[in-house]
Amino acid sequence: MQGVPAVWRRLPGSGSSGRLVPQAGLTTNDFGPIGNLMQVSVNQRLVELVTGDITRQEVDAIVNAANRRLAGGGGVDGAIHRAGGPAIMRETREKYPDGCPTGSAVLSGAGNLAARFIFHAVGPVWHDGESGEPQLLTTAYRRCLELAREQACRSIAFPAISTGVYGYPQPLAAQASLAEIIRFLLSLPGDESQPVVVTSSATTVQQPLGLTRMVLFAERDYDVFAEVLRGLVAA
Repeated sequence: MQGVPAVWRRLPGSGSSGRLVPQAGLTTNDFGPIGNLMQVSVNQRLVELVTGDITRQEVDAIVNAANRRLAGGGGVDGAIHRAGGPAIMRETREKYPDGCPTGSAVLSGAGNLAARFIFHAVGPVWHDGESGEPQLLTTAYRRCLELAREQACRSIAFPAISTGVYGYPQPLAAQASLAEIIRFLLSLPGDESQPVVVTSSATTVQQPLGLTRMVLFAERDYDVFAEVLRGLVAA
């Protein structure tokens, strides 16, 4: 994919797989606790892969892997509602009594979380890959990015939507999600006067969608997404 220069590093003590060469001036950042870290520069913006707890990300918007009824549940959905408190559920019930269709997303406040917003994205249940799942997963990510732009969010954190109990194969989900994120960021106007500044201690985001972060639960999940992202950068 043209126009996607990459820089990446693996943080010390984060394990032995996927060894990546550190780049000068690139360290961890101030957007919440993370483990592994891979960074790719896209149109003067950063795409990051990390391992960590999505509920602890200090970003403008956290994406929730929701169900169509916006009724809470297990996995990421349950963790976000537990950490964010009951105000999130009250708001979604009031604003979206009919829920949210698969392949889309709606926003709410973030309750007790450090974010400004929660984007409740409904990904598809995996059947056979021939029932519209790739398109629905792609549009769920796209709608979150559109919401982030509409709300002037400078940073957003995604989970791996649909890869838990919905059964979406991780390599295919990584391909669909990361390709859509890169495609969307490349469609935005570049602003060289408002760059993403990477220093020895922090990543400073100074423009809308300056940081798009994928938060993976485990190192094995990270490794799958990192392999796919390396392939997209090299293509």
